[in-house]
Amino acid sequence: MTVTHVVDRSERVSTGPVVARALRLLEAFSDERPTLTLSEISRRSGVPLSTAHRLIAELEAWGAVERDGNGRYQVGLRLWEVGALAPRGPGLRERALPYLEDLCAVTRENVQLAVREDDEIVYVERLAGTRAVGVLTRVGGRWAMTATGVGLVLLAHAPSDVVERVLEGPFTRHTPYTLTDPVRIREMLAAIRTRGYAVSERQITDDATSVAAPVHDASGEVVAALSVVAHHGNPPVSVLAPLVRTSAAGVSHALAAGRRRRTH
Repeated sequence: MTVTHVVDRSERVSTGPVVARALRLLEAFSDERPTLTLSEISRRSGVPLSTAHRLIAELEAWGAVERDGNGRYQVGLRLWEVGALAPRGPGLRERALPYLEDLCAVTRENVQLAVREDDEIVYVERLAGTRAVGVLTRVGGRWAMTATGVGLVLLAHAPSDVVERVLEGPFTRHTPYTLTDPVRIREMLAAIRTRGYAVSERQITDDATSVAAPVHDASGEVVAALSVVAHHGNPPVSVLAPLVRTSAAGVSHALAAGRRRRTH
């Protein structure tokens, strides 16, 4: 005899909102607020305190959040473990890491690897060099595509509908040098496609320049971007660009080789 579980309509309907509320609780955490009290989580997420209390207890039991020594909540290690399974993260990172490490050792500057997620970029790896300039990026952090070297590379090779949405703005001006003119940005994207790399000068901080190049998969599609972020003018772009392009090409070859091994 086969027993069929009949899901009540109210059960189906309630599943979506419950999941959405739980995700809103997790979204309450940020770089600026990595630890929060229950009341702060409720307020920042817009979820009623009683509901937040119940859902946070379930998230804590699963390991998505945990408490620090002061009883405040923070993102749990279990959530990081699950996030590490994202296919564009670990596989790409593992093949890219030797080239990132070499580039970091040669330049002694910050080296970064990023992918595009919708209309933003997500950093999947970052190495800090011994003479590195200060940066605001972090692994897992999101940034707008127009202000960073990796973002400009990924935008230059993005579908046309993504380009048009991004160029509609708005644009955040981080420094007096941040590009906010869509016409100028469009010209930069064309130049990036022609020369094979991007230069973002003092766009995020006024003392740093980013030089970035595309990473291709086995089919030739741009799947990531690799960059060096150095002190503005030292070393010059003419020195950094060949190094970055060579490293990006190495990662591309590694991705293609990995694809060939899986298909044989």
